Amino acid sequence: MTNLYRLAAGAALAASLFAMPATAAEIKKGQVGSVFRDRLKDGSAGPEMVVIPSGRFRMGAIFGGGDPDEKPVHWVVIPRAFSMGKYEVTFEEYDRFCSVTGREKPKDGRRWFGPLSRDWGRGRMPVMNVSWDDADAYTKWLSAQTGQKYRLPSEAEWEFAARGGKDTPFWWGGTAGKNRANCKGCGSKWDKKKAAPVGSFAANPYGLFDTAGNVWEWCVDTWHDGYDGAPANGTPWLGGEDTRRVQRGGSFGSKPRYIRSSARGRGASDGRYVYLGFRVLREL
Repeated sequence: MTNLYRLAAGAALAASLFAMPATAAEIKKGQVGSVFRDRLKDGSAGPEMVVIPSGRFRMGAIFGGGDPDEKPVHWVVIPRAFSMGKYEVTFEEYDRFCSVTGREKPKDGRRWFGPLSRDWGRGRMPVMNVSWDDADAYTKWLSAQTGQKYRLPSEAEWEFAARGGKDTPFWWGGTAGKNRANCKGCGSKWDKKKAAPVGSFAANPYGLFDTAGNVWEWCVDTWHDGYDGAPANGTPWLGGEDTRRVQRGGSFGSKPRYIRSSARGRGASDGRYVYLGFRVLREL
């Protein structure tokens, strides 16, 4: 890891230690980029959340290329600000949910292979081997714990937040570059081997970490093969014959083209894989 990314990771950890619980005034202001944490019933802090602005953006493979399911490119309006998890949900956060609710804790590594493929670490590692159903249950638990509305993001909300106001294939530019993310060919020490601790790379312009690579992130939407007929107001696209759920962001095992902001994936809602995690949204 370069000195720049050591500093970024250190700053991210320090910020997480001092993020304040949300106040009504903070949320009412909705200051873009501001970070807050809701309190759980036991007085502990929930996940760090970043305020994302309302706005309008082009969704899909804007500069051509991409896969057919990323087309047609279309305008989407995000009518109101919301907050998104600063990081992918960590093992530390998800394990607490499992302990309280009696759920089985997911494995930290590959589930069926040898010892070098297991026990990658928990704590600040992104939770993995979680299904859409698991992720949805976690958001419902957070909502009950905080009295606020937590959920998985819609696919449009996810892409809007991941782009960070940019229309380039990656939020940092037109190519994957080197050591900007964790993927198969991104030039990081974790490439293709395992997930990296959250916050190991620089944040996007909205203050979100790891929206490209590391682990795929579940969205609310059911899968559609393209954007013909897609909502233009940021709401989830549900229904249709295909019941699989959308995944976004790519993973440590993905080629660079699949960690682009517009790249899409899908999977059965009960599927659990080492490449799969999630990030939460909280309505404001």
